[in-house]
Amino acid sequence: MTPQELKNSILQLAVQGKLVEQREEEGTAVELFKEIQKEKQRLIKEGKIKKEKPLPEITEDEKPFDIPDNWMCVRLRDIVYNRGQISPQFTFSYIDIGSIDNQWQLLNAKENIIEADKAPSRARKIVEKGDILYSTVRPYLHNMCIVDKRFSHKPIASTGFAVLTCYENIFNKYLFYYLMTPTFDRYANSNENSKGVAYPAINDDRLYRAVIALPPLAEQKRIVEKIEELLPLVNRYEQSWSKLEQLNSRFPEDMKKSLLQYAVQGKLVEQREEEGTAQELFKEIQKEKQRLIKDGKIKKEKPLPEITEDEKPFDIPESWMWVRVSDVIDVRDGTHDTPKYVIEGVPLVTSKNLVSGRIDFGTTKLISEKDAAIINMRSEVNTGDILFAMIGTIGNPVLVKKDREFCIKNMALFKPIANYLFDMNYLLIFLQKEQEKMKKSASGGVQSFVSLKFLRNYLLPLPPLAEQKRIVEKLEQLLPLCDRLK
Repeated sequence: MTPQELKNSILQLAVQGKLVEQREEEGTAVELFKEIQKEKQRLIKEGKIKKEKPLPEITEDEKPFDIPDNWMCVRLRDIVYNRGQISPQFTFSYIDIGSIDNQWQLLNAKENIIEADKAPSRARKIVEKGDILYSTVRPYLHNMCIVDKRFSHKPIASTGFAVLTCYENIFNKYLFYYLMTPTFDRYANSNENSKGVAYPAINDDRLYRAVIALPPLAEQKRIVEKIEELLPLVNRYEQSWSKLEQLNSRFPEDMKKSLLQYAVQGKLVEQREEEGTAQELFKEIQKEKQRLIKDGKIKKEKPLPEITEDEKPFDIPESWMWVRVSDVIDVRDGTHDTPKYVIEGVPLVTSKNLVSGRIDFGTTKLISEKDAAIINMRSEVNTGDILFAMIGTIGNPVLVKKDREFCIKNMALFKPIANYLFDMNYLLIFLQKEQEKMKKSASGGVQSFVSLKFLRNYLLPLPPLAEQKRIVEKLEQLLPLCDRLK
């Protein structure tokens, strides 16, 4: 149950007579109503309120729920009146919709003082301390409050409010909480009562016809006392609930990060002696690398620096070894130039086109086949390669499944030395895990970037090939479960 649902339940139980017990010595609502009628007649006689046409009797169908025997159903206009309207000819404190904090239903502390000659056309309604302000525009927002303070200047409210002044035997806080109940919300916001599309509103006539469940005055006060005893507990519950919601929302992503971390630390699957060691695998990769250099398929690079103990970020199994990415992967980049764009041609994939593990060709620009051929002489992309954004949004690695020709700009291209010696899915896992860390290491001002040298020198924990495949297989089982939790 959400905090709002709990609050709604408390308010609903309260106005149905189920939150506190009924007491015979407190009299009945019928007796109370007679006293209200006497006060009403007195105010009419004194000219403080106008005599109005009687509202129709409340039908059984209009009664929203069953009430205790000592309660009665009345129309809102039977228990409140309004103080009328004026066109202010004086400096005044203006109360408009923005003057109310609709999360807590409280008036803002700061007054909005307005001179008479600058009065908005909607500044008309007379209001005094103790009155209830109820926004008739988009009533579902609960822009409402009890006027609970004195003002430095006479307060005037917007015509966007219904100003409800309670008769002496109506506790304004009881009515205030009633107006926040799901029952009253359903009435005020129904299609029959709330008119308009962008800013639906209920007019005063419809509002005053609303049916209110009325208890004796002493019970009204006990109901309010009980509500105000419980609401702070609801607020405390809301804080705990919000924290839990945050944890729940983060849990799938946190779990995914943990699984990736365990995977590259050698803690996700067991090590098997018969699968050999990373040292043996490394030697085989180096042999293949030298052969490709000799055949002119990859360039010979300067020797990479030795890996120091201080560089190693965590411990790995004995059968693994730390390597630099460029030790076992051919790391290139796309063009840094901007070829001329054409209407028909070859897609030029940039970092902006790497989205959620795929290439979004719908947003790529096109270059000529001639320019594409020049780019691809150095950085042709094949199925099984990995693309990695080097500029702007660092990361977003994509394992390529090539179904069309394209070329790349401003991104890293990871190519296997030999597919039979390295599982590129394992590298994809590693890059997904490390991309946040890489972003923090990025350079640049307006647009951050990581260099090719940075990526080539980056440390990679290398397991034996068979273990790489088992790690990938295990993650392919577990990661979809994380996505289902979102």
